[in-house]
Amino acid sequence: MTTPHSEPDAADAGRRGRPVQDLDAVIGERRHLINLTYRLLGSLAEAEDAVQETYARWYAMSPRQQDAIESPGAWLTTVATRVCLNLLGSARARRETYVGDWLPEPLPGPAEGAGLQPAGPAGDPADTVTLDESVGFAFLVVLESMTPAERVAFVLHDVFRYPFAEVAEITGRTPAACRQLASSARRRVRAARTPAAPAVRQDGVVKAFKAAWEAKDIAAIIGLLDPDAVATADGGGLAVTFVSPIEGAEQIARAWMEIAKRGMDAVLVQRTVNGRPGLVAQQNGVTVTVFAFDIADDRIQRIWVMRNPEKLRRWTTG
Repeated sequence: MTTPHSEPDAADAGRRGRPVQDLDAVIGERRHLINLTYRLLGSLAEAEDAVQETYARWYAMSPRQQDAIESPGAWLTTVATRVCLNLLGSARARRETYVGDWLPEPLPGPAEGAGLQPAGPAGDPADTVTLDESVGFAFLVVLESMTPAERVAFVLHDVFRYPFAEVAEITGRTPAACRQLASSARRRVRAARTPAAPAVRQDGVVKAFKAAWEAKDIAAIIGLLDPDAVATADGGGLAVTFVSPIEGAEQIARAWMEIAKRGMDAVLVQRTVNGRPGLVAQQNGVTVTVFAFDIADDRIQRIWVMRNPEKLRRWTTG
């Protein structure tokens, strides 16, 4: 199967009779496709697979079929979106048997995924994802609560600014149906959204949380948490963690103290997680846990704990 990492070079394009500039335009869509599919799927690994499948379908066509496509970029976006729709449908069934809670795959900040292996000419796909509000961990968790159709309509229209007429063409629905789906998704986002603290203040809260945890200061941890804070973990059955969300500041603080009492030999490092301040636990240079936070009014509202090693490969620093 042809992958986007093994796309034909310019010489090959010439042999096939296709202009080099056309091939460059097709390959140049990869960044956009990775950004789109990661937001649609919440998993960079699955996003890569979706983009790979999209390019495989493009290169499976004859030059005549390719030339008949007026806008290769629009064709690639349509195919990638439909691949994601199918994946989202099957993912719901898979997650019913998932051990514990399923969380999105966390992304390291620029230059923070030391040890990442380049993925072909475009580099690692994580480096091509624009770390804006639409990939914040809290936002991705809300997207997970949507139906596949809601998620696709909302991401295409509200995040990538596609007109509803184009969203309808991509998804095979009417513009009115897509408008209704996006509106429903928007209500979910508004209901879940909390006023985000400025980045500098978020950074300060995470730094204080790290210091309090390392000092085993339970009172300080409780003071940094919202009384109704919730902590959710994802071990995927592959790493030890709590399987049900922990609710309440005191309960979370006691759980974190228990982790500390067990002699956690990992080193805590403050890192950017999906564009926001977070923490990473490392053992012998290998990332074993990523902590993402939702902070409002200088209090931690949510903590997401990622321990599933399959979702931490891009964080390996060894």
